[in-house]
Amino acid sequence: MASRGPGAAVAASFLGWTLDAFDFFLVVFAFSAIAKEFHRPIPDVALAVTLTLATRPLGAFIFGLIAERYGRRLPLMIDLVFFSIIEVATGFAPTYWSFLVLRALFGIGMGGEWGVGAALAMEKAPSHKRGILSGLVQEGYATGYLLASVCYFFVLPKWGWRPMFYIGGLPALLAIFVRMRVTESEVWERTKATNWRSLFDGIFSHWRLFLALVLLMTTMNLVSHGTQDLFPTFLKKARGYSDQRTAVVTAFSMIGALTGGLWFGSLSDRIGRRKGMIGALVGGILVVPIWIFAPSFPLVMAGAFLMQFMVQGAWGIIPAHINELSPNGVRGFMPGFGYQCGAALAGPIPTILAKLAERTGYPIAMATGAVVVCLMAVLVLSFGRERRGIEFG
Repeated sequence: MASRGPGAAVAASFLGWTLDAFDFFLVVFAFSAIAKEFHRPIPDVALAVTLTLATRPLGAFIFGLIAERYGRRLPLMIDLVFFSIIEVATGFAPTYWSFLVLRALFGIGMGGEWGVGAALAMEKAPSHKRGILSGLVQEGYATGYLLASVCYFFVLPKWGWRPMFYIGGLPALLAIFVRMRVTESEVWERTKATNWRSLFDGIFSHWRLFLALVLLMTTMNLVSHGTQDLFPTFLKKARGYSDQRTAVVTAFSMIGALTGGLWFGSLSDRIGRRKGMIGALVGGILVVPIWIFAPSFPLVMAGAFLMQFMVQGAWGIIPAHINELSPNGVRGFMPGFGYQCGAALAGPIPTILAKLAERTGYPIAMATGAVVVCLMAVLVLSFGRERRGIEFG
């Protein structure tokens, strides 16, 4: 039986983002193995991540428009099936170039899921609990990273990188859950555009807000991808860790991410969205020395935990914050499209850091990159605004 409360919608959004992130981070973990099979340097394989980020706005644009005209549930189900098929196909990629094409197509699916799922969840969430439920939804990303590290630990050493992507067909099953358990957003039903012209008029009338969202989400994506995407490679190249030890450290860092997302999300319901995010980002800067230069394995674990506690703590507030900033009538489109445009603009960061690391070494490249991108995000947030706790619809 379908539920009109927030529980099923939040669960669907959380699980969708979990499986999206799981599929995305399989590439990050398998950089070295994929590069070896295709006889390419690691920066060439890192280009796949850049392509995925570059095509995410297209997915957000397509599925966001469908979500505004036809509701949140239908595009969410279509998207889940689409990126499941692409993920399984990635495991069969015969060449480096076909691999890149499939990762670009995957970006379309990944870009479509977050905006639609987050709008559905936030529109159903009670305004006074929106922060903590925002943290839960967003930390599907950390959960996906955690599951990818577990998959990497058990699957890659025995069977190689390709079987990891076959597991990526699981999101198709989630579409059945959405169909059976999740009802349509009541806010959308009350505020939906009556035709395409009124929808586009509404979108274009908020162009200043859109540019502000893109700027914010560019800096936030620089923070997340600048601290996560090359971290497993850093552990192997700079620390000399085995694949198994690398998986352990990254998995533990995602426990920190889950904890931070929920804690800062809840905190933002009390002190405000911007204050919570700025506090988390400043904390991220302060833990850079232990994150990169820790002299022992226990301190490496602590640094990894604390960095992602802070980074994903700031990110845990994002679904609530940018959905609250977005007006009725464009909420299914504006947050997701702004987010993914920011992701595309931040897309070169893994390649940039990989090339910088070849010159300076991974420790200097990672530490410098983290401090710079966190400061950029703090600056943008300092001049932004918020609408904490507003009633939708």
